[in-house]
Amino acid sequence: MMADGYSSSKKTDDICEDVCGQTTSGVMSMSRLRCMLQGMDLKTFILLFVIVPIGIVGIYFHGQKVTYFLRPLWQSPPKPFINIPHYYHPNVSMENLCKLHGWGIREYPRRVFDAVLFNNEVDMLTIRWKELYPYITQFVLLESNSTFTSLPKPHFFAINRDQFDFIESRLTYGTIGGRFRKGENPFVEEAYQRVALDHLLRIAGIQDDDLLIMSDVDEIPSRHTIDLLRWCDDIPPVLHLQLKNYLYSFEFLWDHRSWRASIHRYQMGKTRYAHFRRTDYLLSDAGWHCSFCFRQISEFVFKMKAYSHYDRVRFSHYLNPKRIQDIICKGADLYDMIPEEYTFREIIGKMGSIPHSYSAVHLPEYLLNNADKYKYLLPGNCRRESD
Repeated sequence: MMADGYSSSKKTDDICEDVCGQTTSGVMSMSRLRCMLQGMDLKTFILLFVIVPIGIVGIYFHGQKVTYFLRPLWQSPPKPFINIPHYYHPNVSMENLCKLHGWGIREYPRRVFDAVLFNNEVDMLTIRWKELYPYITQFVLLESNSTFTSLPKPHFFAINRDQFDFIESRLTYGTIGGRFRKGENPFVEEAYQRVALDHLLRIAGIQDDDLLIMSDVDEIPSRHTIDLLRWCDDIPPVLHLQLKNYLYSFEFLWDHRSWRASIHRYQMGKTRYAHFRRTDYLLSDAGWHCSFCFRQISEFVFKMKAYSHYDRVRFSHYLNPKRIQDIICKGADLYDMIPEEYTFREIIGKMGSIPHSYSAVHLPEYLLNNADKYKYLLPGNCRRESD
């Protein structure tokens, strides 16, 4: 009853008056929860109980994609390379080829050393060494009993060494024990093994002005590229090689932007084996990079767990053999990742599966001469062997 004798017509919520703000033993009562919900409008309810949970789940499953897609906002593209045109035809003399590149011709060719860290890529190593065989002075290979991610592994090269009789007289082979430090950044172990490869090169007898190929096993310089560089004078002291970038086989041409392979005119005490950018000079169309080009599904699983980017295996089902086989035949990404590019145009342009290519022109000679054995690397043969 109000002071003037009239009753108020405003309704009151006795529960909210009595309960809101009160707790029993530190636990919110159901009545208080009802009170809070009654105070929410529909938009607030949808935000808290629909949009926020969906956002949290989305970040958990796709946070890495969002980060990669927004890369142009927080990272500038690297300095562009100085591209060197690459001239070649089998009927053009070496003197003329060197002249076309602006280089002189030597009286005799440089010695060439091909040095690799080996994991388990037996087929790719065979194709690489068959391609380079005529022009390599010494093949240098180092393998560990540990992957970069500190998983124990057999010495795969030693097990398959009889397949490489054709280079045995020119082979310097070494092994190194892994440190097996769980939780350590895989790139630390990788750097450790590359330092050991420096030592193995000295054992192999490398000298000043010899050519040294620094590249992973699956980054294969073309034979004529190495022949050109060993014969031409005044080539740059360090030169990166632009390779055609393939994924899973030579059916899926990703782009022409693989550049980490490099050629060095060796300098004792200065040249260090590494796999990052060392110069601005890039020789165009110099070979092939065939990433994850394995015969068996088990090799894909092993590589995904073994190499330095193991953090990309965010969920255990990524290693499911059926999923891996489906991904290979689609030309999609094993890690379900956004392309690592620096502009939105390039990111959007590379999203989705890689288009199938049906060209097998200008591939390694040994591959085509042994097509039955390496059929899985050629267009139209995406099915892989299971264990």
